[in-house]
Amino acid sequence: MKIINTLIVSLVVFTSCENATPKKAAPVADEKSETWVSLIDQNSMKGWHYYQADPNKKGWSIADGVLTFDSSKAEGEGDKSLLTDKQYKNFEIYFEWKVSEQSNSGFMWGVNEDGKYEFPYNTGPEIQLLDPEVYKGDEANQIHTAGALYDLQAPSSLVTKPAGEWNSYNITIDQDNNLGVVIHNGVEINRFPLRGEAWDAMVANSKFATWEGYGKYQKGHLCIQDHPGVISYRNMKIREF
Repeated sequence: MKIINTLIVSLVVFTSCENATPKKAAPVADEKSETWVSLIDQNSMKGWHYYQADPNKKGWSIADGVLTFDSSKAEGEGDKSLLTDKQYKNFEIYFEWKVSEQSNSGFMWGVNEDGKYEFPYNTGPEIQLLDPEVYKGDEANQIHTAGALYDLQAPSSLVTKPAGEWNSYNITIDQDNNLGVVIHNGVEINRFPLRGEAWDAMVANSKFATWEGYGKYQKGHLCIQDHPGVISYRNMKIREF
């Protein structure tokens, strides 16, 4: 009986310790998994095009698997954001990013290139990429800081690394289950609906309130945004479901 009691106590202690361990965000699937597809080649911009496919636009370059926008080298008229050739509906995407001081970019989905839309953000909701110093301590602008669903919902935690350092995003957009999730540097910092009453309420209180195409396209291009400064992306891969 003494041996049995000792085993029971050990099991209780082990279980208690296990339950007390904080849960971390689920890791990204193994890069070698067949369900994941790389979106950035080593030295080619294959699979990407400038917004509305204008061949006169310049500003993005690729070297050793790092895709970079440098506004000092930008040329051409209009928005110079970069879009995937392919359109997506339900997906999980992982990528790493860094920005120069005081600069920012954004990741968008559901972007439509109809000529009536001047910018990708006319249709595509955006997860902000930003030098954290820009809105540090500014409570009113947390809906515009890194990890925010831009102008709609602030991140629940501020975990962005300083300008010049690599950050990671793992973003899930599940149109079928009406759910968006952002994991930033391993921490879940944003969760939101993609349509319905709660979504409409957020949009109604934003600058997008009167934009007819905003957030309306469940399937569309993915976009990485042009903005002043130097913005880089690497290790970008996607899993559709």
